[in-house]
Amino acid sequence: MPSYLSPGVYVEEIQSGARPIEGVGTAVAAFVGFAEQGPFHEPTLVANWNQYAQLFGGFVEGTYLPHAVYGFFANGGGTAYVVRIGGPSANGSRSARTAAVPAVLGGLRVSALPDATGEITVEVADADGENPPEDRFKLLVRQNGEVAETFDVSTRRNIKSYVVTQVRERSKLIEVSEQPGTALARPDKQAVSVPPAPAPATSPATLDAQEYVGNVDTRTGFGGLEAIDEITMVVIPDLMSAYQRGVIDAEGVKTVQLAVISHCEQMGDRMAVLDSPPDLGAHQVRTWRQDEAGYDSKYAALYYPWIKVFDPASGRAITVPPSGHVAGVWARNDTERGVHKAPANEVIRGAIDLQIGLSKGEQDLLNPIGVNCVRAFSGRGIRIWGARTLSSDPAWRYLNVRRLFNYLEESILGGTQWVVFEPNDDRLWSSIRRNVTGFLTEEWRRGGLFGRTAEEAFYVKCDRDNNPQSSIDLGQVICEIGVAPVKPAEFVVFQLAQFSDSTSLVSE
Repeated sequence: MPSYLSPGVYVEEIQSGARPIEGVGTAVAAFVGFAEQGPFHEPTLVANWNQYAQLFGGFVEGTYLPHAVYGFFANGGGTAYVVRIGGPSANGSRSARTAAVPAVLGGLRVSALPDATGEITVEVADADGENPPEDRFKLLVRQNGEVAETFDVSTRRNIKSYVVTQVRERSKLIEVSEQPGTALARPDKQAVSVPPAPAPATSPATLDAQEYVGNVDTRTGFGGLEAIDEITMVVIPDLMSAYQRGVIDAEGVKTVQLAVISHCEQMGDRMAVLDSPPDLGAHQVRTWRQDEAGYDSKYAALYYPWIKVFDPASGRAITVPPSGHVAGVWARNDTERGVHKAPANEVIRGAIDLQIGLSKGEQDLLNPIGVNCVRAFSGRGIRIWGARTLSSDPAWRYLNVRRLFNYLEESILGGTQWVVFEPNDDRLWSSIRRNVTGFLTEEWRRGGLFGRTAEEAFYVKCDRDNNPQSSIDLGQVICEIGVAPVKPAEFVVFQLAQFSDSTSLVSE
């Protein structure tokens, strides 16, 4: 309480008790695959196709990651994280791309990028200005003796001018990383020659499924994605290119797809977007889905068949897995309609044809087992014509229901962090009810919940009934929330009957 010691008028700001809950993003994808260049294993954020091309290169024949990322942004995707695999493995073996021996600058390793030509040297110089901080220095990159790039950088990791980040985002000639086992400090003034990088091969000679799985401690593979909370979709398009090249076998494909499903289930806030194996007919996909894969998860969706897109690398149309384009459609659907609307009956931008044209009878075999088909309709383009998860539980059959719950759970979780350590009494319970009710009421008004009234659409219970003294003594606050999600009109039935307009004569 403030102290009032002299007469006067006092103005105070007080908390009203209303703490609005904001909805979290639902359209952030993570892609794992092969790229022409760029950092290995580390999840890297890209906001558009141009950023991806600068960091990881463009379209390369035999890889699907570039097409997946391009299709994601072309179909309405916002931001994405990219994890490049196929580099040095944990056991020390290397892929078909043999890395050059890097030059050493103090605690830094400097390597030439694959596209860099000519003689490359890197020089360390003093930072500009009087008495610059000890961590600041200038990096001059010379190409054939001429200064081609200049970077004002620092050895401090958590600032914008961090040397590794600056060079990775801006340089077209070199890449820089920290020397393992060495304390990072400002390098001495010197100049070193950087050996040229060999021509890259985007697909590794061998690939262990463990490289996809990765490790959360080293931030690699799916493990590296655990530290990024905003991801809502995980796509692994180059799993199929590895399978086509014989780099990974059918059992490895199943192992990796099970691993990404397990990752999404453990995180509880994201979905796996899976591709079917290439060159399979409808009956073969049905057999593969039921007998070989056998996945059962409400955190995964499977799409078939592959789509045809234009490939700038070869100058012709090629077939690619649909998952990247589908993830972009999910993002567009979320923006235009909302996460509650099933991401189906939507055009796939960039798709010029299908690998296999499906009939209604063939989809009749696939839809009940959770295979979301992509169909071509005369005059309506190529559209996603399915919206199911891979779950056998009818409650989680529809993709939009699972994604809606992911959205609601994450939004409420993030918007109620203020509750922790508050006095556990009726006032707190009332505040929780008021804030959660306000959030769910807005979702109901947007059409995300089913019901003619808000009372029919959801309920929020947080009172003495579900917070007895025993729970209070344990430091717990229990809030029970029930929602009625909207479900898609998957089967639209119009019942027609003959009608005879007969009249009766009434006599008095």
